[in-house]
Amino acid sequence: MSFNDTLVIETKGLEKSFGNVKVLQGVDLSVKQNSIFGFLGPNGAGKTTTMKILLGLIRPTGGSGSIFGRDIVQESVAIRERIGYLPQQPRFIEYMSARENLEFTAAFFYTGPKSKIRMRCDEMLELVGLTDKAERPIRTFSGGEKQRLGIALAQVNYPDLLILDEPASALDPLGRQEVLEIMQRLRKHTSIFYSTHILDDVQRVSDSVAILNHGKVVASGPIELILNGQGSIIYCMTIKGEPEGLGEKLANLSWVTQTSVSQHNGSSLWQISVNDEVEAETNLLRYVLADEMITVTEFNRKKYELEEVFMEVIKGDGNGR
Repeated sequence: MSFNDTLVIETKGLEKSFGNVKVLQGVDLSVKQNSIFGFLGPNGAGKTTTMKILLGLIRPTGGSGSIFGRDIVQESVAIRERIGYLPQQPRFIEYMSARENLEFTAAFFYTGPKSKIRMRCDEMLELVGLTDKAERPIRTFSGGEKQRLGIALAQVNYPDLLILDEPASALDPLGRQEVLEIMQRLRKHTSIFYSTHILDDVQRVSDSVAILNHGKVVASGPIELILNGQGSIIYCMTIKGEPEGLGEKLANLSWVTQTSVSQHNGSSLWQISVNDEVEAETNLLRYVLADEMITVTEFNRKKYELEEVFMEVIKGDGNGR
């Protein structure tokens, strides 16, 4: 995945209170152009409130934010002209067909010949795989088909930013896969900021993520960094043979902070924590292989599942206890 360094969304110290209740507490976000940004958090974390502020539906009580370099409070109308939005539960005119829904929505954005509107609607129907269902009334659509149509409606005005609220939460695995594939195709044309609680989906398609808990960002960054443990560097090795005294030898290395070992099917599985990635990449395997009595069958840096990271940072957040 690749994207440039231009920021589409940037917030600094964003706050929102309802009466005496602080919903957002100093939220900092940076979303790059043509990226897919996953916005995560447990129920009640403040995700929907953040999205409403970005959309100009409510005002923040503190901090600042910009979209396309424009102030989210002072220039909200100009920002919204360039945004497409899909709510968690999109609504349609059920007796109308998919094409009619699209043409009705597109008419708010386009002036000129109807052929141009129809051409754009045809593009969107093809994008979301609904060309063969274009004339069917929406009341006959499955949940996945409705969600795909919702994305087409959000995209019909050529937005520079798509904000999607739980775009695949109510779908079966096939429907989720279809939505994820559409999002990946759209990244060439727009930037995508979406909230979800399906962590596996985030790990599959996102460039960057932010995890919100009790109104605070408790982890954020490129997905590769998040899955590498955000600074916790662990190398895993599978060794055959008798690594006598290996633990003691590793403990004497200044850049090794901890080791653990377990046995499985005649092999020993080692996890070695280090504080110097360059030193470990250069010398750890060489150091182990200096013992001619052992064979290393696997060697890699530990990759975390997003669910592991999510649970760790949520439970580790002081306000989450």
